[in-house]
Amino acid sequence: MNDASILMDPTGESAPAQRTVRQRPANLQGLTIGLLDIAKLRGDVFIDRLEQLFSQQGLEVKRYRKPTNTKPAPVELKQKIAAQCQVVVEALSD
Repeated sequence: MNDASILMDPTGESAPAQRTVRQRPANLQGLTIGLLDIAKLRGDVFIDRLEQLFSQQGLEVKRYRKPTNTKPAPVELKQKIAAQCQVVVEALSD
């Protein structure tokens, strides 16, 4: 992404936090990939397929799931993912 990119935050924050966009890794070799299921219907189907594809490439994958899709992920879950993974894919459905 370049500096002109605008990311829209779909959460209901009244005053969205300013975030710096992190540079994407050149490749995924040697990194742990976190797969976050946000607990929406059939999101696990997407996560299952991603896990299969990443695993076929010899990549390390860890799976996580939010307790409910109606609230943001608990801080403890976000901290766990940040400590264990360098890259995260969040599964959205709908």
